[in-house]
Amino acid sequence: MSKPGSQVKSESPLARLEVPEGYKKPEARIENIVATVILDQQLDLNLIETRIPEVDYNPDQFPGLVYRLHNPKVTALIFKSGKMVVTGAKSVRQLVYAVKRIIKALKDAGLEIKGVPKTQIQNIVASANLHARVDLERAAIVLEGSMYEPEQFPGLIYRMRKPSVVLLIFSSGKMVITGAKRESDVEEAVVNIYKRLWEEGCILAPSD
Repeated sequence: MSKPGSQVKSESPLARLEVPEGYKKPEARIENIVATVILDQQLDLNLIETRIPEVDYNPDQFPGLVYRLHNPKVTALIFKSGKMVVTGAKSVRQLVYAVKRIIKALKDAGLEIKGVPKTQIQNIVASANLHARVDLERAAIVLEGSMYEPEQFPGLIYRMRKPSVVLLIFSSGKMVITGAKRESDVEEAVVNIYKRLWEEGCILAPSD
């Protein structure tokens, strides 16, 4: 049974995944979404600095203006070209809400924002737990394109093709997932690697 607070939903791939008796279902959690937001106009960063108290702008050190939101805890790097890089969101819904708050703040500061911002997710970083110990030496043999050099790094690096993500897999069953473009990619990747590791005999025992 999943732990309280798990992000597993009843209709999600992880919720539908069947695991052997004595094993817990894998879990996954989005840690950070990095997105770009394009405004089709130039921005006056000096004006924004004088009118929004939450921003930091030191053009001698960094060309962008740093705007930190506290709820949700998201940081936006705003450039005079109209491009923004937004980091820190834990879900797409939170990202959209944060972007709306930033745009509203710019409008309230007296800037005329033209058109609709174009938001594109660049990278979703997630953590996962298979709740099972993994034989990384065997996994390195059966997972094509994987890399495992334990004397340099304790995890196995695996580039999954579908979905297109990179997995860092540790012997404890803990994982880091990077490169996802959609929230659904995260759970799909966890389900796929879990099934593959079982099929190839790489799962050793429950880890907790």
